[in-house]
Amino acid sequence: MAVRCSSVNTPRRYFVTKTKCACRANTHERPRRTADSSVIDQWNDDRVPTVRYRYRAYPTPGQVEMLARTFGCARVVYNDFLRVRQDAHTAGEKLSDTEVQRRVVTLAKQTPEREWLGEVASVALVQACQDARRAYRNRFDSLSGKRRGRRLGAPRFRSRKDNRQSIRLTRNGFALRDNGRVYVAKVGDLRVEWSRPLPSVPSSCTAIREADGRYYVSFVVERDPAPLPPITTEVGVDLGLDRLAVTSDGEVIANPRHLRKAQRRLARGQRALARKQRGSANRRKAVRRVAVLHRKVRETRLDAHHKLALRLVRDNQAVHLEDLSVAGLARTKPARSIHDAGWFTLVRLIEEKAAHHGRTVVKVDRRFPSSQLCSTCGHRDGPKPLQVRAWTCTACGTEHDRDLNAARNVLAEGRRMAAGLADINACGAGVRPGLVLAIGDEAGTRLGALA
Repeated sequence: MAVRCSSVNTPRRYFVTKTKCACRANTHERPRRTADSSVIDQWNDDRVPTVRYRYRAYPTPGQVEMLARTFGCARVVYNDFLRVRQDAHTAGEKLSDTEVQRRVVTLAKQTPEREWLGEVASVALVQACQDARRAYRNRFDSLSGKRRGRRLGAPRFRSRKDNRQSIRLTRNGFALRDNGRVYVAKVGDLRVEWSRPLPSVPSSCTAIREADGRYYVSFVVERDPAPLPPITTEVGVDLGLDRLAVTSDGEVIANPRHLRKAQRRLARGQRALARKQRGSANRRKAVRRVAVLHRKVRETRLDAHHKLALRLVRDNQAVHLEDLSVAGLARTKPARSIHDAGWFTLVRLIEEKAAHHGRTVVKVDRRFPSSQLCSTCGHRDGPKPLQVRAWTCTACGTEHDRDLNAARNVLAEGRRMAAGLADINACGAGVRPGLVLAIGDEAGTRLGALA
């Protein structure tokens, strides 16, 4: 049942960030993906995904000051937690998380150096300790292999010069008022611009101050899946830089290059920022102007990705994509263009929307030679440089557009993977040899001894 937090829904921009999977009251199991499968199916009914709904907030000058205090106190507690952990490790002392939290929050409030911690909500300080504990846990899980992805470094200390500040609150630290405002402990009722109702009662709230000076409140809520009527169409998508995406049915989505269009304005703002004296009010204004330019680029790109991902999911029962290593490609020469295209974000949005609407996403192995195979006869023509955008198959004579041919190959390979028939290595050849009859005079066999 949806929770309406305001009687007026204004047509402002809203954000839905990463989707996680939450559990109902009777389970603590997260959605699993088998090691030998790249197919992401819709979730079962016993698992409800959690999403983050973000809304613009307009605090009063007094609330801005109180939020700034809370941001600072949470940052100090977080840094104290890390420092106590480091000192205990150096001294060989074993401390529990509860003991560390007691030292940096409860006992610290009783000292003259930290007595001002009592001026802010204690729930924000406790959650700062939880964030530090999670940072250490992610670090150790990364080293042990429990956490997927690249290895994480040691948690770093937060700086008061960080342009983005935030605090996280649990249910006892915030409340939704009947008049549409959000109560934050020891801050007051914040005026929030509700762009749409919340789908459920939020479990946590995060108050955020961005680098451009805007304030937001972000809620973690459970959202039930909304399956779309099943259809029979499927599509293969090839991502690129010259063209953002080309589908197997011939549609070409141009690459808008949002960052490149704003490059001149960003360069002018960065030069003006470099000329300002550090610590001055003019420098803070220049930092905000540059942050505004970056926000416009980021939000424009995100809005376009949301619309493209939703259209692909709505129009197709299955979307077939390449499992690109964006982090590896970002270390190559066209790194800026790769980040500007936003491949990783686009693929993530397609996966999340497909899971929400009951669609299927198939990710083809990144080593699959989609640009080398002829989609008509299957002949492998060999690697080609990036400047070759069209080629002719030497076997059947078919003329191919490079991206369209790759999208059709991705579609065919994705269908094979979904059917459980794909079994190729990096070179495209079968990895399982055929069955061979045993030779009768083999050494060490009973058949050879009887012969």
